[in-house]
Amino acid sequence: MENDMYDAIIVGAGPTGLSAALWLGRCRRRVLVCDTERPRNSASQALHGFLTRDGIAPAEFLRLGREQLAPYTTVELRTIAVTDAERVEEHFRVTLADHTQVETRKLLLATGVIDELPLLDGLEQFYGSSVFHCPYCDGWEWRDQPLALYGAGEHGRAMALQLRQWSHDLVLCTDGPAELDAADLALFSRLGIGVCEDRIAHLEGSAEQLERIVFRNGKVLARRALFVITHEHQHAPLAQRLGYRFSPNRLMLRTEGYEQPDIPGLFVAGNSVRNLWVIGAAAEGAEAAFLLNRSLLQEDLARERLALMPLS
Repeated sequence: MENDMYDAIIVGAGPTGLSAALWLGRCRRRVLVCDTERPRNSASQALHGFLTRDGIAPAEFLRLGREQLAPYTTVELRTIAVTDAERVEEHFRVTLADHTQVETRKLLLATGVIDELPLLDGLEQFYGSSVFHCPYCDGWEWRDQPLALYGAGEHGRAMALQLRQWSHDLVLCTDGPAELDAADLALFSRLGIGVCEDRIAHLEGSAEQLERIVFRNGKVLARRALFVITHEHQHAPLAQRLGYRFSPNRLMLRTEGYEQPDIPGLFVAGNSVRNLWVIGAAAEGAEAAFLLNRSLLQEDLARERLALMPLS
């Protein structure tokens, strides 16, 4: 069984999973990476803020990541879903979508999250091209343009104040009550941020370019781009099946040092744990790989010490 066992199985081949696979490959670890090729940023046209790769298409970034794993012959990539996993004695048994089962000493979940977009008619046509959810990722391309923000309450307030870094032509569209107090409204007025509580009918534009927001009362607001507030949920249910603990607020996984204390050998990193930019997700993959390899080393050394002990 030991010869057939992987040192690590990584579920997810985004920036976190590929980065972890790269470092574990360099550590000469036998690794299996499983992925369904449905990345979170598939709708995005460009990836930003990653040193040496600013502006690269997300698909090209992932292609390069996979290509650079090729020299590490102990790393195997499969385009397949992981449907189940269980801890068996001191290792894990992982079930793949084709019903095959594989064994691994350590398991790294890097499955990320899925964004829950607002239910706005027409949003999907423009999402990733002129509708976005991260001003740090896409704000620079729309600097000094007429922008709208979809949100309300504290989240809408925070995003609107952030977006002023890129444009002073801002309108917060709350699609109902703004849920802002008098102090907030006074601040917005002083800063020149408009607030529109009218109900939204749909978004309009040409091809992938947003041009206007149409309200149910017939009003029209011309805008070049829209930023929306999203929520997230876990991309895969493996953590639940393994008994992982969740945050009560955002359904994001909690972890300590990337390894779950209640499930030894289970590591979690990337956007499954917290919202990260791509460069941060890649960094987490590298750090998780370092700690995972250190755990393997400790087990290897303990086994060697045990082998040297004299028989009683």
